[in-house]
This record gives sequence, C-alpha cells and structure tokens, in this order.
Amino acid sequence: MVASIALPRLMRIGAGASRLLPEVLGQLGLSRPFVVTDPFLAGNGAAATLTERLAAAGMKARIFSETVPDPTVTSVDAALAALQAGDHDCVVGFGGGSPMDTAKAVAVLARHGGPMRRYKAPHLQDEAGLPIVAIPTTAGTGSEATRFTIVTDESSDEKMLCIGLAYLPVAALVDYELTLTKPKRLTADTGIDALTHAIEAYVSRRSNIFSDGLALQAMGLIAPNLRRVWTDPGDRAAREAMMLGATQAGIAFSNASVALVHGMSRPIGAHFHVAHGLSNAMLLPAVTAFSAPGAVARYAACARAMGVKCGASDEAAVEALVNELRALNDDLDVPSPQEYGLDAAKWEKLIPTMAEQALASGSPGNNPRVPDAEEIAVLYREVWAG
Repeated sequence: MVASIALPRLMRIGAGASRLLPEVLGQLGLSRPFVVTDPFLAGNGAAATLTERLAAAGMKARIFSETVPDPTVTSVDAALAALQAGDHDCVVGFGGGSPMDTAKAVAVLARHGGPMRRYKAPHLQDEAGLPIVAIPTTAGTGSEATRFTIVTDESSDEKMLCIGLAYLPVAALVDYELTLTKPKRLTADTGIDALTHAIEAYVSRRSNIFSDGLALQAMGLIAPNLRRVWTDPGDRAAREAMMLGATQAGIAFSNASVALVHGMSRPIGAHFHVAHGLSNAMLLPAVTAFSAPGAVARYAACARAMGVKCGASDEAAVEALVNELRALNDDLDVPSPQEYGLDAAKWEKLIPTMAEQALASGSPGNNPRVPDAEEIAVLYREVWAG
C-alpha cells in the first residue's frame, strides 16, 4: 500500500517561533494577512503583539477575534464577511482549535464560496483556498498540521467534518511559550485530545509506516508530561514536550485517520456543547476497552510507548493501558457526562441520533473493531454511567 502524505510547506518549532510570522510570510510571498483569533487572545494583548510585529515589517493586518468554541456556520460567515471587507492574500489562525478551524473554513470560502455544508465529508476539497498560516496556542488539536476542519451546523446540531488539502496550512509556527499561561482545565482537555489523536492514528485501519513513527513519538512525549503540566503549569520542559507531541500527533492522524473516539465525540459536542477535548477524555477509556480486541498488539504498543508499567504479554499491556487511561482521567478531574451536569433525559433520547451521526462521520469505520449503531449506543450509556 502506498501512503499518501501531506505536510505544511514550512514549520518553525521552538520557543519564540511565533515571533517569526513576518519572516515566514515574506518567504511565502504574502503580505496582507487576515488574522483569526479569539476574544481571550484579543483581550490579553497577544493578538495585538502579533499584529504589531507585522506592522513593524510593513505588513498591514486585520484582526477578527469573534470566534466561538466549536465554530458554527454563523461564526464562520461573520469571519468571512470581515475578510471580504478588506484586501487579504492569506489567513492566519492564531489560537486553539476553534480559531484555526475557523481560519481554515474562511480560507476556502473566500475563494470558492459557500455554503459550508457543501464541503462536509465525503466531499474532498483539495483545490486550494487562500494560504493558511497556523499558530497554535494550545497543545492539543494539532490543527496546525492537519487537512481537516470541523464546523457545526446550528440548524441540525451536526458537527460537519470537512476534509482536503485546502485545509492544510502552508506554514505552522509551533511556539510552546504560548501555552505557559493555559488554565488547568484547558491543559488537561487539550492534552488528552492530543493523546487520543496519537493512539487513534496508531490503531487506525488507515495507519501507515510514516504515521506510526510520529504517533508513537507523540505518545512518548505526551503521556509522561501531561500530569506534570497539570501540576505545574510553568514547567517549561513539560510544556515543550506537550506542544511537540501535539503537533506530531496532528501530523500522524492527518496522514492516517482518527477512529471511534472522535466519531462519538463530535455528536456530544454538537448537541451538548461540551469542549472537544473533554468529550474525547470522557470517551477514551471505554472506547479503548471496546476497541482493543480488534488490535491487541497495536494497543499494547501504545501502552509501552506511553511508558505504562505492564506485564510481558500484549493482553496484560492492553489491560494496563485501559487502567492508565482511567487513572489519568481521575488525576485530571475529568467528569463523566453525568458528573458534568448534562441532562439525563436528553442524553438518553439523543443516543440513537448520536450513534447514527457518529457512524455517518466515517471515523468509526477506521476503528480496529468496527461497531454498529447498537454497540455505539451501548458505549454512550456506559460513558454516561462513568
């Protein structure tokens, strides 16, 4: 089998990498950026610092800071209108997954038009939109190096997965110093999101020799450091490891795929507005236990890459992995949906819909143990119970 690999054209990785934005834009022949960020980064001065550096290099930028968690069609349309009010030759996504996903959607719509629903999977959007430059401020989504974006259609409460080379940034500036002030809850949720990317990329039916190496390296960076950054947010070495691991995990799953955790996670986010990383964390132990019989050796390799203490046999390693994922959730105060305060009657009523939406996303088909709708429904009930 020939693996199809796609990467950003340029990457700058390390402390201070975000300060190189003017230089990187110049290398790419770009000079009129539209910066997509969020209200927090606009309010704390980080976005202004970014645009001041651009101005000092003779580049005039416009900021759009009204992104929302889990971007919606409405919020993307608002960003598009702001871009169209100016003259821009590229889009810079500055922030976590939501600003980067918004930037990706806007870059495509600016050149090819809407509506956004037209681009949902199985549509493949390889024809380029505006060039995208990504600057992540969380160690989690890996969106700076992926060919995906996700936008929620509010009319149907559906998280639309959009795929194609058009969403792959041409450049990524990966600066772990931007994560040093992350709140604990965000640190935990994005960290488990990154770990989930690495595990699912490795066990996916679409894994390959290229993605395997990055996925295993990512697990080796993330697993030993997630509790460290939770305990000590200023631990620079651990923050650097988490940021690099998140980017490697993003590259891995972009060139393989995610699987059942993500398929089940998106409907939870769409219907209950639970942050993506947190819904992944809620699901990861139960889905791993369900999926492991389909790829025992692969899940055992995950345990060993993560440094989990386990017996010599693959079966013992898998058992230790599931126990470790449960312990990690406990240590990072990850609640079940019930503990989080979601509506029990609504959850039960929506289980058939969420199961069908999960299957329709295509991700469960990449899982080592492919479920049907009834098995997904059972998993949703198990996750609810905690």
